[in-house]
Amino acid sequence: MQTEQVRNIILVGFMGSGKSSVGRALSRRCGWPRVDADDMIVARAGKSIADIFRDSGEDAFRELERTVMKDICEESGRVISGGGGSFVDDENRRIMLDCGTVFYLNASPETLHRRVTGRNTNTPVRPLLAGGDPLERIQELLAQRAPAYAEAHHIIETDELSPAQVAEAILKICGPGLSGLSKNS
Repeated sequence: MQTEQVRNIILVGFMGSGKSSVGRALSRRCGWPRVDADDMIVARAGKSIADIFRDSGEDAFRELERTVMKDICEESGRVISGGGGSFVDDENRRIMLDCGTVFYLNASPETLHRRVTGRNTNTPVRPLLAGGDPLERIQELLAQRAPAYAEAHHIIETDELSPAQVAEAILKICGPGLSGLSKNS
């Protein structure tokens, strides 16, 4: 069986699915640099994502996200963590699918709710969950985004796995075709 040459490993999924923590674990294991799209957006805008949403709205945020994703995907040999909604955008999805192997990190709405709200289950910590019941909003957004997420090359269920276990599952899928592996992986 021949494995495909992996140019980039791209992690997509809903907020709280583990993209950042799995990205860090993968980067440590394979020696590739980790690039977090949300971190790059914050650096370029000079303000938090919540502030971008508040000051400029979601459309402006998504436009900045598209620009950042194009820039990130110009290089190879990276572990890329996309923003929670980045893969839903048609242009971003095409770019990501073309520039690497895309892994959708899936989790149940209850797991995602627990992860994004922390101990304070009454106060959402993310702009898209503001107003109303955060769990219901997560369920709605997951249903809306399901067709886009289904286009990922691979789906990993993260509910019962640690970031290290998810990283290991991804590396198994990538197989020996993953160039640039460090000696200690």
